[in-house]
Amino acid sequence: IFSKQARFSTNECDFILLDTPGHVDFSAEAERVLSLLDYAILVISGADGVQNHTRTLWNLLEFYKVPTFIFVNKSDIAIKTKDEQEAEIASVLSPSCIAFYDTQKKEELDEKLALIHESFLEAHLCGEEIDEADIATLISDRKLFPVLFGSALRMQGVDFLLETLDKYTLSPIYEGKSFGARVYKIA
Repeated sequence: IFSKQARFSTNECDFILLDTPGHVDFSAEAERVLSLLDYAILVISGADGVQNHTRTLWNLLEFYKVPTFIFVNKSDIAIKTKDEQEAEIASVLSPSCIAFYDTQKKEELDEKLALIHESFLEAHLCGEEIDEADIATLISDRKLFPVLFGSALRMQGVDFLLETLDKYTLSPIYEGKSFGARVYKIA
């Protein structure tokens, strides 16, 4: 019922994960953490789809301007296909929610990205590959929200989620007095 901290490292990054309760009754605990985040992973149940509480968290993430990755958990028991889930998420949360698959070819991803951003469309039409740094910048600017699928219980899709975070997150750059700290919890 309380947010917990965990640390882990990947090839390129060191992460501090602030895990918050997902239940609506503990949303104050989740909201307390949002202003501290560089990025968020919004977990959506593949079995339940986008719930009202998911929309509330989405609006809070937008309010705090937190770049967000979406992980659709329990995809192995979902009734809807991944395409149907992606369409629902894009329609309810943002048209910039795009599925990233571990088996996806770069050309397929580039084609999807070309539909949401003008400069990507230009590059795609010229036959150029879209640069991963540009993708990371769009995510950081909240203009692109990668949607990933898996099952945390079965450890499916988790490695790809970590690889995607590793590849598309940017370390914050603090200039002058913009760096600070906030005590959000004492235990």
